[in-house]
Amino acid sequence: MRRISAFLSFFILLSLFRFELQAERLMENMDRGVVVVRTSTDSAFISWRLLKSDADAISFDIYRSDSHNNTIKLNSSPVSKVTFFIDNKCHLSETYIYSVVKSGIKPFEKSGSNFTLKADTLVKQYLTVPLQIPPSTIINGRENTYSANDASVADLDGDGKYEIILKWQPSFVRNPPQRGLTGEQIIDAYKMDGTLLWRINLGKNIRSGAAYTQFLVYDFDGDGCAEMICKTADGTVDGQGNVIGDPKKDWRTLDGNSPMYGKIVNGPEYLTVFDGKTGRALATENYIPDRYPLNGWGGIGGNGNNDSVGSRADRFSAGVAYPDGHLPSAVFVRGWYGRTVVAAWDYRDGKLTSRWVFDSKDAENPYSGQGNHSVSVGDFDYDGKDEFCVGAMTVEDNGQGLYTTGLRHGDALHISDLDPERPGQEVFGIHENEGKTVALQTPGVAMFDAATGEILWGVGPGVDVGRGVAADIDPRYPGCENWGGPGGLRDVHGETISERGPRSTNFVIWWDGDLTRELLDRNQIDKWDWENSTTVNLLRAGECVSNNGTKATPCLSGDILGDWREEVIWRTADNTELHIYSTTIPTDYRFVTLMQDPQYRLSIAWQNTAYNQPPHPGFYLGSGMKK
Repeated sequence: MRRISAFLSFFILLSLFRFELQAERLMENMDRGVVVVRTSTDSAFISWRLLKSDADAISFDIYRSDSHNNTIKLNSSPVSKVTFFIDNKCHLSETYIYSVVKSGIKPFEKSGSNFTLKADTLVKQYLTVPLQIPPSTIINGRENTYSANDASVADLDGDGKYEIILKWQPSFVRNPPQRGLTGEQIIDAYKMDGTLLWRINLGKNIRSGAAYTQFLVYDFDGDGCAEMICKTADGTVDGQGNVIGDPKKDWRTLDGNSPMYGKIVNGPEYLTVFDGKTGRALATENYIPDRYPLNGWGGIGGNGNNDSVGSRADRFSAGVAYPDGHLPSAVFVRGWYGRTVVAAWDYRDGKLTSRWVFDSKDAENPYSGQGNHSVSVGDFDYDGKDEFCVGAMTVEDNGQGLYTTGLRHGDALHISDLDPERPGQEVFGIHENEGKTVALQTPGVAMFDAATGEILWGVGPGVDVGRGVAADIDPRYPGCENWGGPGGLRDVHGETISERGPRSTNFVIWWDGDLTRELLDRNQIDKWDWENSTTVNLLRAGECVSNNGTKATPCLSGDILGDWREEVIWRTADNTELHIYSTTIPTDYRFVTLMQDPQYRLSIAWQNTAYNQPPHPGFYLGSGMKK
């Protein structure tokens, strides 16, 4: 019996070990992400990543080589407390190569640990990525031009470095309620030096606007190189010039008197996987769900109305999730205000297959009307598998509804461990109350438990709130403050701590040296002065402009390079360049790169979706945080 018992114990342990291996989340390999920014004519700020694989006690050495092959170690003692260094003796007229390595390791051996600072580099706080603007076209006798718009980053070729995937927005752009033709939607991929890897034109049968093209860039099959997945149609041209579907078909409504003029309410819809290295179409399937019936997408979300002219049927969002805890799936959402369909797809062994489909179906379903203009993804119940939150409802990793709060549609969504004093994560959101839905008197601002949907508090019953943010900006109060809607600046429990909150209700960013977050809006970064209830400007990118009209969002923000602080990518006013701004402010803190936190990494993948939202990690990072 003892031998049998011992065998069973061994078998159980082996099974658990195998389960842990199977459930291990496969994520991208990353290099050091070294970045060097010239801060004066004789100084430069050097920053690099701390990785999950690094030992807690790891220390670093920084080497510099000049054009005469003179190599020196810059640090007199190992750098062990932070992941930045300031070189105060670098001449403007000299080209330098910097190498950051683990102490005791030879420099200049791994390319991901090196950075070249060219001679006569201007004193500036950004890296420059040259762009190739798509040629203009003529629509109804008027010129259609292109502006750089939303972006994503991913390792397309498996070298441990990020490439930039950029959506170009035509000047002829429409939102679903609007009639009219749009320019063709174009997506590019660039190396950080501006090398154009490929260009994809989604063609005339994909309308252009914030609601339509949600592109996901991620390593979906686990081969070390990222793919891009997005909605396509007849006439889409991949990065190698190959056409998807029938290039002769024009499914646009061209009758100028029709309420659907310029819209696409007929014809096939596809979902396509593109190769990250070449832009070649790898697999295409019919999009799930189709758009019919056109009048089947109304409900109690938004103003409670419906339509049959291709408006509510043509609103999309998307994200990446790990429903099996091991490999990622692409998740696409159709429908915000009423019926919401969430469809998960797997790309494995060269095939694109449907994993599951969640459908709220009709207005009588409690999951209808709960969709947002954005999504968030994370392992909210800590079972190793991701849940998919589309606003006031969350779908479980198996494609079943996890919960619905009944708070209905909203335009902003923030999920993290907002309140470190209670277990798990929280969801902060703002909600619409207009038209038929005002009578429901649901709160315009609310916070609920991310795992269970339990509503923790709400304010502003029947109030229509358009914008809201949650982030730690005041170290005097534990957890993340929130603002937007009634109540000024509130603490994590919804209590007002200042009648006057920040004017910016947009993005947030870790930029300076402390643990509170800064305000990112338009082309500037501000610090909240909690003692005087005002803001102090830290950075203004005068040569750059923001995207998406009054949304005033960057192309992308996130921990793209260097240490744990976040970068921001803006476009120049003439659209000839992207500028990647990186902080040069010293800090006393050292953290593993945020891009290796699973929830944060997925938030970069969905950031381009519809109404862009800032990224958040799956843990509390702020004043008073515990190790």
